[in-house]
Amino acid sequence: MRDVVYVLVFEGFADWQVGLALSEIRRPGEWEVRSIGFSRTPVTSMSGLQVLPNGSVDELDPAVAALLILPGGQIWLPSQRERMTRLARDVHEGGAPVAAIGDGVFALARAGLIDACRHTGSWPGQIERAAPDYAGQDQYDANVLAVSDGGVITASHLGGIEFAREIIHTLDLYTRSDREHWYRLFKHAVPPPWLASETVDVARAA
Repeated sequence: MRDVVYVLVFEGFADWQVGLALSEIRRPGEWEVRSIGFSRTPVTSMSGLQVLPNGSVDELDPAVAALLILPGGQIWLPSQRERMTRLARDVHEGGAPVAAIGDGVFALARAGLIDACRHTGSWPGQIERAAPDYAGQDQYDANVLAVSDGGVITASHLGGIEFAREIIHTLDLYTRSDREHWYRLFKHAVPPPWLASETVDVARAA
């Protein structure tokens, strides 16, 4: 049963880019979130949080993988970039979607996963510099902050809310109506009808 969402953590990963998505994944209680690193050694995020990975990338079980999430953050070691690229390709070929945000999109480009599907990134022209073999320029959409296509989710480093929305949709969390209300709440501070009515009742009681 595919009920595990894996998230790659590494030294200097951008934790805020994936925090909202991870909290929504865990909320229904039907999915397990497992952090994986290049080793089991603790890492420190850009925000200064120390994270002890649940396992290494070599311990990822493709049979239970429902989704792989790749956050942004600079990865300097070539060996780590290669392992991240191979991980993305293996998970996708194994039948699970892969989601990347910010610099995490580079791994998808190096793996050839966005050459033939609609995708986005932080800004036009950035991916080519990080992935010389990237051939998906015609598929790049600069007008969205996040998009899902072909089993791949990509997002700008500024699109954390949109990234979470695409993941919520991919995992089929909540109803279609609730997903739209969720997005309006987090993006535009528009409360859903049930929350709006509770707010009015509280205001009247006060």
